Amino acid sequence: MRAKGISYDTGFVRNGAISREHFAPDVVKRELAIIRDDLHCTAVRVIGGDPHRLELAASCAADLGLEVWFSPYPLELTAEETLALFADCAERAERIRRRGAEVVFVAGAELSIMIRGFLPGDTQHARLRRLLDPAGRERLRALIGDLSGRVNEFLGKAAALVRERFAGRITYAAIPLERVDWAPFDIVGVDLYRSAEVAGQFRAGVHTLVARGKPVAITEFGTAAYRGAGDRGGRAMEIVEFDEKTGRPTRLDGEYVRDEAGQASYLSELLEIFDSEGVDSTFVFLLSLDGFAYRPDGDPRDDLDLASPGIVKVLDDRHGDTYPDLLWEPKAAFTALAEYYRG
Repeated sequence: MRAKGISYDTGFVRNGAISREHFAPDVVKRELAIIRDDLHCTAVRVIGGDPHRLELAASCAADLGLEVWFSPYPLELTAEETLALFADCAERAERIRRRGAEVVFVAGAELSIMIRGFLPGDTQHARLRRLLDPAGRERLRALIGDLSGRVNEFLGKAAALVRERFAGRITYAAIPLERVDWAPFDIVGVDLYRSAEVAGQFRAGVHTLVARGKPVAITEFGTAAYRGAGDRGGRAMEIVEFDEKTGRPTRLDGEYVRDEAGQASYLSELLEIFDSEGVDSTFVFLLSLDGFAYRPDGDPRDDLDLASPGIVKVLDDRHGDTYPDLLWEPKAAFTALAEYYRG
């Protein structure tokens, strides 16, 4: 792999609320330095919905010599609002690129699900429920062709708008059902998860992606640290119950067994596949996820970290032991990723 990366969360914005409550520049710099020095990453995908935060984190990463994937992540916006966000962020990304940094612009992620207008449903969760409802499979097949056309029409506009403001390479973080036309982009970007259902065909699918000729980036992959999470693929976080108004996680839907070794193995196995099949860039999802606190004592359903794809445990009320200045502690996946990227 040319670029060995991870996603860094600056805060997801939904209906005016931001998921990462505290965003101190000194903490951002410290965490990005750990990403470079301890995880041995050469690239970081900076994700979130606040343009100022994205620029701050991207600037810090560039100062550290990391390749920056500038990735605005619109949630529950209209198409017009999404384009306005991309325009703002493209100008910010270009300022960093002109300083001499290697910057790739990621024009959104999984937009058919994340923003309004492509699929039925007033919220992301409602759209996902419709999409994953077994009773609606036939209806879904009928939707796919029309969905792909509308997504590609929007992405064509988005790519043109970004190129007017940003002179570096651009991509998009797609899901397979969107059937993206990659002609407007420099890099094929795919959020790709291995589930039990597709495990037998997973390597062949990666090979097919790479065979298209353009560089391929796996913009998102990973799993959570409970037993069986890897078998669920991209649905590993569905064990979480969310507050309907704020969208914040409240508790798990049942009791689950912690399996950090399983999370670590999943990452290592997928990295080996991506590497051996010629993928250009990989971005583990993700360093940490705010709001998913590690609570091993008390009600097992309150241990939200079990559902987090983060490779560190976010601590409620204490600093970590490995990094005493930070409010998290590495999981086994942290060590596994560091060893793979170093090797």
